[in-house]
Amino acid sequence: MASVSLTGLEKYYGNIKTINQVNLEVASKEFIVLVGPSGCGKSTLLRMIAGLEEVSGGEIKIGNQDVTHMNAGERGVSMVFQSYALYPHMTVRENLAFGLKNIKTPKSEIAARIANAAAILQLDNYLERLPQHLSGGQRQRVAIGRSIVSCANVFLFDEPLSNLDAALRIQMRQEIGKLHKNLGKTTVYVTHDQTEAMTLADRIVILNQGRIEQVGTPEEVYNRPANIFVAGFIGAPKINLFDVVYEQHGRVNINGQSVFISHLANAELAAGSTLTLGIRPEHFSLTDSAELCLKVKNELTEMHGDSTVVLLGSAQYGTLQMKVPYQLKLASGEEVSIGTRCENILVFDEQGQAIRCGGS
Repeated sequence: MASVSLTGLEKYYGNIKTINQVNLEVASKEFIVLVGPSGCGKSTLLRMIAGLEEVSGGEIKIGNQDVTHMNAGERGVSMVFQSYALYPHMTVRENLAFGLKNIKTPKSEIAARIANAAAILQLDNYLERLPQHLSGGQRQRVAIGRSIVSCANVFLFDEPLSNLDAALRIQMRQEIGKLHKNLGKTTVYVTHDQTEAMTLADRIVILNQGRIEQVGTPEEVYNRPANIFVAGFIGAPKINLFDVVYEQHGRVNINGQSVFISHLANAELAAGSTLTLGIRPEHFSLTDSAELCLKVKNELTEMHGDSTVVLLGSAQYGTLQMKVPYQLKLASGEEVSIGTRCENILVFDEQGQAIRCGGS
């Protein structure tokens, strides 16, 4: 296997910078997922690693080799596209064999590699079919199969499941997870789907306007977001954010209510500073005896079977969301009290950066 190292990577389209000083180390056999809003540069970054986009500045290394200006076919990587990119006039077997034939791989080795990939991906019964006679999931298996037969050191995935329906996405996501566990290939995976990112990744890279906002395990980016952008991007329903005023000694003023937040006790903050509190919807519950309680009115209740998402509103706090792990019925406009423990509250300073225990 091979590591991937990006140092000071930049990409310009004319005068527009789409990748801005990206530094990232991907360990051998690691599964890295790139996420971010549309246009943040995640697919561009992947294509730069693949050699499909020229580098405007910086360096790309795969293993110990500088591949910054190397042709795509010489990098030892394999890419799976959103569109599958299969040859429609070739059978599954011919699609799998095409790249190997181009590099004059012996026929016996081609046959062995195809047999191995077909067994792993359960394609044995489809090898003589054309792509048009396959389902979306089967076509994606063939696209992944080309990576397996190539024996590439690095797998690159560009939103491979976005064209599949919801049920098939779950199945294919699980298959990709098992495939990585079995093959141990270094993998860089682009998606807009947070569930894919959280379930597949060893580490997640959150991009925004061509820059990395945070790199961390799924638990780290969810529980300890580096800033408001990450907190707002990761999590569904979205995190609740509202402004408060810092008093002193760890206390904040929330519309006249003074609340002590223990991890602010030693923070070097000036009295009167504006802070932003972040509370995830699942950390709210119906209660009037929590450390932080808010009076709000029910605006909309969404039943999700095993859980309920409630849209709540008030003049003081704006619109908030609560998610409870049970079925809940509330009348429209019904006033309720919701609360949370202060240890669940995330705090961000005036620049939007997270304030950790003991300070910024």
